[in-house]
Amino acid sequence: MSKLLQTFSPIDGSVYVERPWASQAEVAAALERAEAARGMWKCVPVAERVTITRRAIAAFAAREAQLAEELCWMMGRPIRYAPGEIRGFVERATWMADIAEESLADIRLPDKPGFTRLIRREPLGLALVIAPWNYPYLTAVNAVVPALLAGNCVLLKHSAQTPLCAERMVEAFTEAGLPAGVLQYLHLTHGDTEQLIQAEPVRHVAFTGSVAGGAMVERAAAGRFISTGLELGGKDPAYVRADANLGHAVETAIDGAFFNSGQSCCGIERIYVHADLFDDFVEQAVALVGQYRLGRSDDPETTLGPLVRAEAAEFVRAQVREAVGQGARAHLDPAAFARDEPGSAYLAPQVLTGVHHGMRVMNEESFGPVVGIQKVRGDEEALALMNDSPYGLTAAIFSQDEVAALALADRVEAGTVFLNRCDYLDPALAWTGVKQSGRGCTLSRVGYEHLTRPKSFHFKTSL
Repeated sequence: MSKLLQTFSPIDGSVYVERPWASQAEVAAALERAEAARGMWKCVPVAERVTITRRAIAAFAAREAQLAEELCWMMGRPIRYAPGEIRGFVERATWMADIAEESLADIRLPDKPGFTRLIRREPLGLALVIAPWNYPYLTAVNAVVPALLAGNCVLLKHSAQTPLCAERMVEAFTEAGLPAGVLQYLHLTHGDTEQLIQAEPVRHVAFTGSVAGGAMVERAAAGRFISTGLELGGKDPAYVRADANLGHAVETAIDGAFFNSGQSCCGIERIYVHADLFDDFVEQAVALVGQYRLGRSDDPETTLGPLVRAEAAEFVRAQVREAVGQGARAHLDPAAFARDEPGSAYLAPQVLTGVHHGMRVMNEESFGPVVGIQKVRGDEEALALMNDSPYGLTAAIFSQDEVAALALADRVEAGTVFLNRCDYLDPALAWTGVKQSGRGCTLSRVGYEHLTRPKSFHFKTSL
């Protein structure tokens, strides 16, 4: 392997970032600094941790234009949308800071004469956060900020596609006065990352990425009795009931499918539409997708950027070719998108009908600008299809009947079920998945429970 980390921009294939991989000596030094800081940071009052975090959030937000431009070039997000991720980081970090003191407070039990009893939330120690490239700030903030607020030290390892994101987060906290050693980044190879998971000081691993990557984390952590949080793949469904607001359902579901060029773990990858609305839904969806402008991410007019790599685009092209060969209908002509070019990262969006679950495009994560739309006759058929997946991150229902939607949502196998929206994380709610979408929880007050351990105090006060 090269001694240099190189980030090739999907915009034009140029090398945008070069960094040396961390050496074994640098990894060891980072672990030593974290160990030295751990006891001190644990004793810092939560209120003071919150104050430092708020200063870091402000420092981060002040760099919005710079961070958005870097994001655009590193992973291909259209520049018109890139600032939204910076604002999302601020929203989530601010919420976790807002609830930190209450969420981390001692749990007081009912009075028992002669005894003092309480449960305290102890930090785990050192958390290793492994973040992906597709939403590099939004995925990292879910674990990094609450881990710090809970009194843990953090090592941040970002994807080689987005290494500057790790550096910028550490810069913001350093500017805010975070003590040395509490938050550090390392640019690591896959092999060195696996080795770091096995290092004794690491007591928690938060990983966002592929199912294969999650399996690697589990293997590396096996026998260490440390906690792991895994947010893995998704093949998230949307169901449009017969009573849905059609225009809203089309606009929302299509945005959920194609935003970020479909490169979202909780993006909509399959849509089930009641037969009464199916034809109109497809007609409006195709017309809407046809309006996307595929182009360079640094062009303010672009609404659909390139995929992260040419290989990712070819994977989606192969899924579409295979589905069409099995009887699916492709509704959009790639020639209508001048930038579409086989062998490149630029891929025209596609809407498929005539699909079924025997097709890879309906059962295997696509992570690209394609969606299959399938006709259903009612709730039971839709439910069976929504749950017919090895994944379970989110699901969306479109309906004007909240009672019926809640009853249906209760039977959907997913960590989050939306009504009349999709592809959004409310930081007040628990972010979690089921089946191969992972385990554990981030965000919300529940997320703090996964970054701390309970410690009971049972004092007999009268003798």
